[in-house]
Amino acid sequence: MYIAMNRFKVIKGMEADFEEVWRTRPRHLNELEGYVSFNLLKGAEAEDHTLYSSHTVWETEENFIAWTKSEQFRAAHRGAGDRKPMFLGHPNFEGFKSVDGV
Repeated sequence: MYIAMNRFKVIKGMEADFEEVWRTRPRHLNELEGYVSFNLLKGAEAEDHTLYSSHTVWETEENFIAWTKSEQFRAAHRGAGDRKPMFLGHPNFEGFKSVDGV
């Protein structure tokens, strides 16, 4: 199993807009081999932002890499830079390989 996460520091007051973008955008994830699941997670609040993480589970790291090189990936991210800024800085990517699990 491989877990791919992007962490976002969403500007205070932009949380509802950020969540709506994720709820309404075409994902295309289920079109790719090895896709297991997706979650958008809301975390702790700080003075100037709220922490979020997009969290996808893949059967293998290779499946995830194939997603990042696919037309579906480009379609899912098309126009992402056209919106007004909703987060501080760039998303922070973290990838994890499972070493133990049930």
